[in-house]
Amino acid sequence: MTTLAGKNVLLTGALGTLGRAQADILAKAGTNLFLLDRPDAEGGEAFAAGIAAKHGVASSYVGQDLNDLSGTQARGEALSESSGGIDILINNAALIINKPFEAFSLEEYEDQLRVNSAAAFALTRAVAAQMKQKRYGKIVNFCSVTLNGRWDGYVPYVASKGAMLGLTKTLARELGAHGVRVNAVSPGAVVSDAERRVFADRLQEYNDWILENQCLKSRIEPRHVAELVLFLVSPASDMITGQNIHVDGGW
Repeated sequence: MTTLAGKNVLLTGALGTLGRAQADILAKAGTNLFLLDRPDAEGGEAFAAGIAAKHGVASSYVGQDLNDLSGTQARGEALSESSGGIDILINNAALIINKPFEAFSLEEYEDQLRVNSAAAFALTRAVAAQMKQKRYGKIVNFCSVTLNGRWDGYVPYVASKGAMLGLTKTLARELGAHGVRVNAVSPGAVVSDAERRVFADRLQEYNDWILENQCLKSRIEPRHVAELVLFLVSPASDMITGQNIHVDGGW
């Protein structure tokens, strides 16, 4: 079992399906967790307490609106300062809406770019100084299988994930000399609450389409993504940076 005992992790989107799976596997590896999600999200404190009790680690819920970029950066700086430095930053949070691009307002487009990519920039700014000082840090950004161009109705989402890919590549170059590794994960169609919400009126049709297009004819579970994230933040991946690794069943 990978051990990351004592490492401080800031995980965004922590109460979503992917976030919960990552929180559990990272806590099992011994990390201390700051679990960030919306201020109005239900069950944040209870989830953090449950993770702490289950794995015997420090775990706290952080309510923060990622749309507020200056507030997000300030919150990240405060967490880094109070904890002695964030060792691992996982930019997992994302807004996802499915409809034709003409139906999106400018405000909806901007919201997805702020939450899905600009907030990652703000948090990286917040934690990078202490990572550089320690000459150690792991940053994992979430991209998406939708960057392959075969998905309709996600223009703002896919644009935001393209920005995340660019952020990953350029940050890996700028921070590498300071011992900070930056990688991206591109999940495919993971069985999730978001999937059930977005495709509530055509879930079976969607499921069939996914299996038709994947090389592997079974669905991706949250644990498959969480296990890759664990690898990327562990010492086993110390010579990997600037990469975008797909967990998509093959497209």
